[in-house]
Parts: sequence; structure tokens; C-alpha cells
Amino acid sequence: PGLKGVADVAAAMGKIAAAMASYVSRGDDSGTQSREKQLCKAAGIVPDGEWYLEAGRGMGELIVMAGERQGYTLSDRGTYIAYAEKTPLQIVSEGDKRLFNPYGVIMVNPARHKHVKVDLAKAFLDCLSSNQAKQLITGFRKGGKQLFYIAE
Repeated sequence: PGLKGVADVAAAMGKIAAAMASYVSRGDDSGTQSREKQLCKAAGIVPDGEWYLEAGRGMGELIVMAGERQGYTLSDRGTYIAYAEKTPLQIVSEGDKRLFNPYGVIMVNPARHKHVKVDLAKAFLDCLSSNQAKQLITGFRKGGKQLFYIAE
């Protein structure tokens, strides 16, 4: 449906639905499917019908399945890069801020949860926020492509 380079991912989802092009969803109430539902709502579409398949599979299997069906799916960059050799799928839309998928770590409040091992939790947080950890995270590559980014 002419999606290559469409920066607005909701518009891309709308074009997929309008063309009734094969789309494979995780169908597992994951964060990825939750984001997909938000994008469909933003596009004013209802993800339903013969074009839309809820696979109930993990991200890697989903990428392979969407490729086999010559369809589309929503994936995180890291898993896509890891599975790129197992699928003909190509990235057609990227860069939209709605695709940002942050991960975070917070320490449980020890005043509310007495069992928390504060020293270990603090050491873990310090480790993850260290320059060495940031270099390891941003330096992790597969096929020469960076899988993860640090939000500053």
C-alpha cells in the first residue's frame, strides 16, 4: 500500500487497513500490542477482519510469521534486527515519536517495603547508570546495527 518512508506510523496503519493488507499482531496484551491499539485508534481504524491476525506469539515468531504471510507487523528494533536474516520483512516506517519504547528501573521504597535490600538495589541502579553500562548498551550491535539507545 505504498508505505516505504511514511514517517507517521498511524497513517501507515491506516493505509494497511484501507488496503486490507495482511497484518499480524502479537494478540497477547503485550506492550507492543497495546501500542498497536493506540496507533489504530489514532488512525481511526478498528483492527479486525480477514486482513488482521492476532497470532498470540512472541515478537521473534511474529516477525517470521508476518514475513511468511508477506504482511506487516509492529516490532521493536532490537528483535527485528536479531531476526532480519530469518524474514524478508523490511522497515517501512520509523522515527515517529509514538514508537519510542522506553525501559526504566526504579528502586522500591524501603520505607514502604522493609524487605528491600537497599544496598544491592542502589548498586544495581548505579551500575546501570554508569558510563560503562551506557557504552555497553549503545555498543551492542548485530550485523553492524545498533539495537538499543539511551534516552538522556
